[in-house]
Amino acid sequence: MGANPKRNTPDALKKHPRCGAHCRTTGKPCRGPAMANGRCRMHGGNSPGAPAGKAHWNYRHGQRSKKAQESRREYRELMKLLEDLMAVAEGSL
Repeated sequence: MGANPKRNTPDALKKHPRCGAHCRTTGKPCRGPAMANGRCRMHGGNSPGAPAGKAHWNYRHGQRSKKAQESRREYRELMKLLEDLMAVAEGSL
């Protein structure tokens, strides 16, 4: 019962690249293990954000979803084109 297992870090973890972030006040570098982007989990690591669509916990009806907004945008463009065609057709009569 002599050694603390938390203090015995494996050699692989010691050789792992460290986070490149520096403290604002002391200027010392972060000692956390870096991920693929060169930062640790607390300084810009893996954070995909909230889930989209029905998987989001605040989803209600989908009227403001990206898909619904895009379909409304396409509908408005088609209606404007139809109005322009109607104006051209009335002018030719």
